Amino acid sequence: MSKKMTVVFIVLAFLLLTAADALTQSSENRRHPPARRRSRTAVTGTASQNAPPIAKDQNEQTILGQLDTMYKEQRRGMMNISPDDGRILRLLTESINAKRVVEIGTSNGYSGIWFCLALSKTGGQLITHEIDSGRANLARKNFKKAGVDNLVTLVMGNAHDTVSQIDEPIDILFLDADKAGYMDYLQKLLPKVRPGGLILAHNTTNAGPQMKDYLNAVTTDKNLDTVFVHRYAQGIGITLKKR
Repeated sequence: MSKKMTVVFIVLAFLLLTAADALTQSSENRRHPPARRRSRTAVTGTASQNAPPIAKDQNEQTILGQLDTMYKEQRRGMMNISPDDGRILRLLTESINAKRVVEIGTSNGYSGIWFCLALSKTGGQLITHEIDSGRANLARKNFKKAGVDNLVTLVMGNAHDTVSQIDEPIDILFLDADKAGYMDYLQKLLPKVRPGGLILAHNTTNAGPQMKDYLNAVTTDKNLDTVFVHRYAQGIGITLKKR
C-alpha cells in the first residue's frame, strides 16, 4: 500500500471514530440532559414559594401583623432572625406540639413572637432570657402588642447564671445569644431537654467560627442528630435529642 493510501485510511478511520463518539454523546444527552446554569427563579423560587404566611384566624392575623411591623421598623441593631427563620421556628414548635420553649437571647422579642405563634395553638409557654434591660422592656411591649404576653416569662440577667433556675423538661431550646457561649448553654441545658426534644442554634453559618466547640459537640455525640438549614444565610442548626 502506498504511503498516500495509508494516510487516507488513517484520516477515514479518525472521521469514523469522531462520528461514532458524537452519536454516543448525543444519545447520552437525550437520556441524561446536561445540567444547565441555574436561573434566578431556580435560586430564589417562584412567587408562590416566596409567599408570606396566611393567617388562619384573627389571633394569627394580630401576631403576624406585629411581626411585620417589627421587621420593618425595629430590626436595625436588634440582631433579629429573618422571617424565613421565624417560620422554621413556628413550624418545628407546632409540629412537635411543644409545651415549653426556652430561648436564650430575647432581643426585642421578634423570634419569641414566632414561637408564640405556635405556642398559642399548643397551649405552651415561652421562657426567654435577656441580659439587656432596654431590649427586654421593648420586648415586653411587643409581646403585649402581639397579644402573646400571657404566654411569655421574661427572665432578666446573664443567662449563663439564670438558666440554673430551669427545673422542668424543655421541648425546644433556642440559642441566639453570645455565640462563644453556646457550648456552656448546651452543657447546662441538654440534660433538661426531653428525649425527642430539639436544640436550635442560630447563626451557625455566619458565626460558625465562634462556636466551633458547640458545632463539634452536636455533630459527634451519638445521642444527638444534627442538620443545618438556611445555610445560604445566617444558618440554623437543628439538633434532635434522640429517644
